[in-house]
Amino acid sequence: MGTDAAPIAPHLPAACVVHRQAKQALLDELRGSSAGTRGIRRALARLADLTDETLRALWRDNGFDPRAALVAVGGYGRGELFPHSDIDVLLLLPADSQAAHDAALRPRIETFISQCWDTGLEIGSAVRTVDECLAMAAADLTVQTALLEARLVVGSRKLFKEFQQRFMAALNPLDFFVAKRLEQRQRHLKYEDTPYALEPNCKESPGGLRDLQVILWTARAAGIGRHWKDLHRTGLVTARELRQLRHNEALLSVVRARLHLIAGRREDRLVFDLQNAVAESFGFQHQRADDGRVMLRASEVLMRRYYWAAKAVMQLNQILLQNIEEHLRAAQGEPAPERRPINERFVDRDGLLEVAHDELFEQQPRAILEAFLLYAQTPGLKGLSARTLRALYNARAVMDRDFRNDPVNRQTFMAILQQPQGITHAFRLLNQTSVLGRYLWAFRRIVGQMQHDLFHVYTVDQHILMVLRNMRRFFIAEHAHEYPFCSQLAAGWERPWLLYIAALFHDIAKGRGGDHSELGAMEARRFCQQHGIEPADARLIEFLVREHLVMTRIAQKEDLSDPEVIQAFAQRVGNERNLTALYLLTVADVRGTSPKVWNAWKGKLLEDLYRLTVRALGGRAPDANAVIESRKREALAQLAQVALPPGAHQRLWDTLNVSYFMRHDAGEIAWHTQELAQRVVAAGADANTSPSPLVRVRPSPVGEGLQVMVYARDRADLFARICGYFERASFSILDAKIHTTRDGYALDTFQIVNPLAPDDYDEYQAMVEAELPTAIDTQTPLPPPRLGRVSRRVKSFPIAPRIDLRPDEKAQHWLLNVIASDRVGLLYSIARVLAAHGINLELAKITTLGERVEDMFLLQGAQLQNPKTQLAIEQELLSVLATDSA
Repeated sequence: MGTDAAPIAPHLPAACVVHRQAKQALLDELRGSSAGTRGIRRALARLADLTDETLRALWRDNGFDPRAALVAVGGYGRGELFPHSDIDVLLLLPADSQAAHDAALRPRIETFISQCWDTGLEIGSAVRTVDECLAMAAADLTVQTALLEARLVVGSRKLFKEFQQRFMAALNPLDFFVAKRLEQRQRHLKYEDTPYALEPNCKESPGGLRDLQVILWTARAAGIGRHWKDLHRTGLVTARELRQLRHNEALLSVVRARLHLIAGRREDRLVFDLQNAVAESFGFQHQRADDGRVMLRASEVLMRRYYWAAKAVMQLNQILLQNIEEHLRAAQGEPAPERRPINERFVDRDGLLEVAHDELFEQQPRAILEAFLLYAQTPGLKGLSARTLRALYNARAVMDRDFRNDPVNRQTFMAILQQPQGITHAFRLLNQTSVLGRYLWAFRRIVGQMQHDLFHVYTVDQHILMVLRNMRRFFIAEHAHEYPFCSQLAAGWERPWLLYIAALFHDIAKGRGGDHSELGAMEARRFCQQHGIEPADARLIEFLVREHLVMTRIAQKEDLSDPEVIQAFAQRVGNERNLTALYLLTVADVRGTSPKVWNAWKGKLLEDLYRLTVRALGGRAPDANAVIESRKREALAQLAQVALPPGAHQRLWDTLNVSYFMRHDAGEIAWHTQELAQRVVAAGADANTSPSPLVRVRPSPVGEGLQVMVYARDRADLFARICGYFERASFSILDAKIHTTRDGYALDTFQIVNPLAPDDYDEYQAMVEAELPTAIDTQTPLPPPRLGRVSRRVKSFPIAPRIDLRPDEKAQHWLLNVIASDRVGLLYSIARVLAAHGINLELAKITTLGERVEDMFLLQGAQLQNPKTQLAIEQELLSVLATDSA
């Protein structure tokens, strides 16, 4: 960590020099403090006190009107300052002062503020009278909140007292409460309503410091008090909650303070590139296995502590805001909320599920899971009451092994899974209250566990619940428009809860070391045995957990036009029931990793694999000749609709071999034929001609991006030149089908998207058709690839590039698999190496998972038989990939 001190300007007052030196000493002390949370409040208060002293000295030096006052507001008004927080102050003027017209006052204010900034005080100031403050507060909730925490620093006590009295008299506590709760809801939605983001904002994210401040703001507005001990004294907070509030506030405060110190600026986000440094400042270290492998990073230890604290803060916020609202409504004479009995143990209290008495769960542990079953079953319930949440926490000791082994509890848990509605919300609430992890002990191990890859954006537990939500939506008619084919398959599924269990267990063994799919399958098998699930259904669940990664890998990395690939996958899944379940789980899983990972092209690949495998499972194993003839007939039918003369297709089709017809569907064949039939006839009439490349572009049939056809005289560097053009034009290639005709032409088809401008494809069609032929015809040497900038996430979780080059099972082609961090121009870098060795490319399957790429290329070239050439290609590819990710 570097020093925060800046050069001291020679003209500064002595108070400024003293402030800088004293603040530097305080920050050095804060850096060197122990890793614990003790003393953080005092340290933040000392920074505020030091600032108070400096501002008082500058105020006196500038000779302000003794009737005016300098008031601290916002966080500074609370009497605490983080190392690089803004310092918000209000220059409060008497009613007869007009700052805008007072020639004597304005220079003083300007000099005062200038000296503050020169001192290093990042000051935010406002100059107002009391009347102006009240008018601004009435119109702006943020101003109202800042003024609620006003504290006199220096100046007229009489004026400040007048401001306080008039401000509190004008404040409606209940209106303020409602507004702050709505504001909090909007803020939570901005941060995806979860404390488990992989880069949370420790101040603003759900469960951050702001959630604690909302409690104190609303309590202060209600006249309850301004400190946690005041809420405890009035009975709104229990002794246990008081300890939790203080502990978690201190932990979050230490995290925020250390972020400021390490970043050297105001930084409230636990971004990847700071997490390790913050973890080390707490004294956390990597946890290693006996063989030296890192099993748990220091940053993971830190983040797990953070997530548990944020989760506790969210629960406390929910409990205390409910209590404060009841206090406010009772104070205004509103009747107590209606209590409608549900059964002898629970009541519906104004839409919240409430226990009949505080000791219910401790006396009757079976009622714990019953509460969540009722929550899913009872229309109108929108959550748990503060009383119920407290009772759950107090009953945590009874959620032990006997609780987990109780047959009644197992039946209740299965009943929750089998409900026709409310399952997603029930399981979110089960996790928020920590009941899910106490009942499913394996689940407890992955709560708050980070995923150190380049495509997951949620912790493991949140990802699992997201997959459960996605799976559940396939069975809800209102969501059928999102994924119609999945909804169609789900409509015929008899017991959806089997798939929900598979979703719960598919990643439950992550972070243990070893194959999490195999370990998870063992956990799923144990669960099925314990919960009395029929053997056939148990085998399905275990199969889904063990194989949940397979369908994605085959769809995105293997040649789906190869009958043997389909036949092997069909044998692996065994039957159509397994296949349908695996397909639904795969789609739900991919969609649950990150909003950016799923796209229409991935969806098409998975659906194609599903449909081809269904045929194979039905005894209709794809016969190449039958498939080709079927596609030709369908293509000719489409061509007849556009009035292509009979027989006009034949000259082109005679130049195409079996692999072309196997790798392109009827729609693509018809499109190519329509565009090329006359061109091929003309070229054939004069064998000496070498026509310019033909490029045609249309909206992608899968509904996202563009499909590009390139027809040009084949050459070794053709694919590289096409990739280079797409790189320069900011397009990403999702898929490439490369084919060389019998007469030496390349007929290539690309699926492309532009992630920077996903809605402007109309104008791109003409641009690509005009520019790409020129790029292909260029005879200059291939330019070096651009070194694209590496994202923060890639820097934090670098992937060592991996190259695997080996012959396929028939020894007719070579398979090149590449795994690396994504960046601009990656595909061009690979293509350029292949072009330099004269390697022909037949197929490219481009898979982008967040910021990780897993690409597969089908290659052909006699030179690949030479081991030295193989080694040279692998080394060159590793070299360019390592350079690009540096």
